[in-house]
Amino acid sequence: MTTIKVMVVDDSAFMRKLISDLLNSDPDIEVVTTSRNGEDCLDKFQAYQPDVITLDIVMPVLDGLETLSKIKQISKVPVIMLSKLTQVGADNTIIALEKGAFDFVAKPDGINFSLFDAIRDELIDKVKTAAQAYHTGDSTVADVNKYDHTESKKRVRRTAPAVKKVPKEVILMGSSTGGPKALNQLLLRLPQLEHTAVCIVQHMPPAFTLSLANRLNTQTDHIVSHAKEGQSLEPGHVYVAPGGYHLELCQDQYGIFLHLEEGAPRGGHRPSVDVMFESAMNVEGCDLIAVVLTGMGKDGTEGLRKLKAEKKAYAIAEHESSCVVYGMPRAVVEADLADEVRPLQEIHDALNRLINS
Repeated sequence: MTTIKVMVVDDSAFMRKLISDLLNSDPDIEVVTTSRNGEDCLDKFQAYQPDVITLDIVMPVLDGLETLSKIKQISKVPVIMLSKLTQVGADNTIIALEKGAFDFVAKPDGINFSLFDAIRDELIDKVKTAAQAYHTGDSTVADVNKYDHTESKKRVRRTAPAVKKVPKEVILMGSSTGGPKALNQLLLRLPQLEHTAVCIVQHMPPAFTLSLANRLNTQTDHIVSHAKEGQSLEPGHVYVAPGGYHLELCQDQYGIFLHLEEGAPRGGHRPSVDVMFESAMNVEGCDLIAVVLTGMGKDGTEGLRKLKAEKKAYAIAEHESSCVVYGMPRAVVEADLADEVRPLQEIHDALNRLINS
């Protein structure tokens, strides 16, 4: 394997050294240079020609978002954002992903070395996946969005709605790497959902899924919310699964509602697309449409297999040509579970046809 050349950009000398040491600990990666801000990064870029750039968001002179925009004007080199686990950091990360960042890693606050050791594998795996996608346009390595939450007992708190509203269709979307931008583009093209509800599972930590929901709500014409326990599934609404919880569909005499389950991660993921798909086996009275978008790994395949074995569910997988990482959709296609395979820019046409037929 050719050594992956990485440029580390951070305004903190301590952080540059720490991130470089984490990356250099893998024999397949070499940090070829570091930069103290965006301007310094752009000055060095042509000379070092990195395969991947790790980019801090908050920097003097030229911040991460401005630097990302300028990089994307001159190169397709993948950029991985390093963001603090704060709401502001999460908001800026979502914007960065919309602007073309390959992925992100949430870096711990402070200088606790053990916390940074915990993100080492995630950072290395994402750098390797980014480099592989950059050079070959193909990757199916396992996803590394792993969140260590303690398992809790199932609890369902349900408030009966004033009026029973069961959607005619429920669209279940799953995505990972490249998902935030893909979801934004898809929802922008999707027409008004008069009798359709949408549930989304995107692999992200809690603060980041809230930022994603808020961003989709302001950037698209749809009512998008961060899903809440016991929330009724209503037509015309889009629900984003909170990071750290599985999103499950439940049903009672009043209609379909959402349950947030803080159980064990499935395949390293919480929320898990598999769990959402499997939970849909329990709902009646609506058509089910599964959409699997760009992402590493194969989350969604087993859940979709079980769902289609029990219910009449229609499945759409994103075509390789538009995926940032062709992992999750590929697994669905290779399992022969996709009824349609379409590039992102055509999926809204398929959905429009299905919900208006």
